[in-house]
Amino acid sequence: MYQKNVYRVLLLGFLLLLNSCVKNDVVLDVPNSVTKSEDNPWKNDVNVDDVNISDLDTNTKESETIITEDGTTKIKRISFPINEYSSLKRIGKGVVKGKIFVKTANEEIVFGKNTRLYLNPLTAYSRQWYLQSYLAGKKMDKVDKRLFNYLKFTASGTSGEFAFYGVATGSYYLIGTVTCGRECGFDEPKNIKIATQVNIQGKEVINIDLSKNLK
Repeated sequence: MYQKNVYRVLLLGFLLLLNSCVKNDVVLDVPNSVTKSEDNPWKNDVNVDDVNISDLDTNTKESETIITEDGTTKIKRISFPINEYSSLKRIGKGVVKGKIFVKTANEEIVFGKNTRLYLNPLTAYSRQWYLQSYLAGKKMDKVDKRLFNYLKFTASGTSGEFAFYGVATGSYYLIGTVTCGRECGFDEPKNIKIATQVNIQGKEVINIDLSKNLK
């Protein structure tokens, strides 16, 4: 009888220990904010739910680029080069800052106030957009949503001032939009998109104005 009781005590202790180990292996849900931050390491100044990259989805119309669009052409995007993007550095110590504005035919400056700006890494995928959509004004099909994970965002102030921090070494397209109406000679407000290439190394601080002459 004594021996049976000992076995029962040992068995009960083993079951309690096993139950404790199983509970310790339970993984709790990670808050959405943490998950989103890990999915997009460059997202240090904007909520992922607030970002709309649809302007990289569509063609850049004449009202945005002041060029004539070929409305009969629609360009198919190349396959998203995941290997090329995977090799990009996500975090750095560089700074890109300046002001975004347009200059009217009367030499007046109109700043892009409280507008979103992007740093889009220069790849075969973004180069196609720059050449075919931004410069040539042609329509393109929808952008691959994976691109979002590699964009860096900021917003300008009331005088058009902007700054990107923590920029990794590399080449980027700096992209922004200025909304301008009668002060630019238009009957109604138009969104004028501006893009240019930026190259940065190490801890370099790049001062660059994102601007366009409306003549």
